Amino acid sequence: MVVPVWAWIAVIAGLLLVVAVDLWIVDRGEAREFSMRQATFWVSFYVVLAIAFGFLIWATAGGVRAGEFFAGYITEYSLSVDNLFVFFIIMSRFAVPRVYQHKVLLVGILMALVMRGIFIALGAAALQRFSWLFYLFGAFLIYTAINLVRHHVKGEDEEFQENAVLRWVRRAFPTTDTYVGSKVTVKIDGRRMVTPMLIVMVAIGSTDLLFALDSIPAIFGLTTDPFIVFTANAFALMGLRQLYFLLGGLLERLVYLSYGLAFILGFIGVKLILEALHLGGVSWAPEIPISVSLSVIAGTMVITTVASLLKSRREARKPESPVSKADLRQG
Repeated sequence: MVVPVWAWIAVIAGLLLVVAVDLWIVDRGEAREFSMRQATFWVSFYVVLAIAFGFLIWATAGGVRAGEFFAGYITEYSLSVDNLFVFFIIMSRFAVPRVYQHKVLLVGILMALVMRGIFIALGAAALQRFSWLFYLFGAFLIYTAINLVRHHVKGEDEEFQENAVLRWVRRAFPTTDTYVGSKVTVKIDGRRMVTPMLIVMVAIGSTDLLFALDSIPAIFGLTTDPFIVFTANAFALMGLRQLYFLLGGLLERLVYLSYGLAFILGFIGVKLILEALHLGGVSWAPEIPISVSLSVIAGTMVITTVASLLKSRREARKPESPVSKADLRQG
């Protein structure tokens, strides 16, 4: 899809305007906690906005491109839900006051969006020049899918480990011991210092960029159009901070999420390899249409979510075992 420069500028300016309005409405006045009502409204707003944008693509570029956008958006949004687990860990580790968490998420996600834009541009250029990268991306997604299942079966908890960028920031800038409101820098005894607020923002932004190592190859497996890749990522990220507060404890109930994401990543990995073989002239390798990809991705997430919630409900209804009651009496 050939997208004129003015369309790129209009879309990016529109996204920035929406984020600015979001920031002005939510963050104006004194710092306060993000309410469930606010979270529900903004999550719904961003989802409707993404759907409207998808239909706009349908009207201007056709159903195939619109299908690519919707498949990419659902995939990126699903992977973002999994990433929220790590965001919860980061917030807990840095003891971020709840009233400032939405600001931390906003700045961190904006940082990630800029860095992802650069990553997408480099990836699109590389794929056009080196077609063998499709095999590499496909193999990497299959490997990631296997690892997701393996870690879930072993019961390994996700842990946050400081990356190189975060370690460099800690070494390069003097940091205060405590938060100073929502400030990221403060002057103490004539010396400019950063606060833990900046450190956690860097942690969110750089960690989300690492997540892009999975999600960007996944969406390139659905479309190689840089415009669709960027906008699908942008819409998935824009509603992420509200989703963080809306889901809350629900994340712990999505017990089959890893299996669903692993299946999606594995499916896209196989799709990438098959399409690379098809383009290479291998007659038996099929080309999977985007309508099939969209159905598989959406269906997998629906089945995964419903199965997870049903299992969580059954577990909640189970009576306590005699052993646990005995242990409780002993305590």
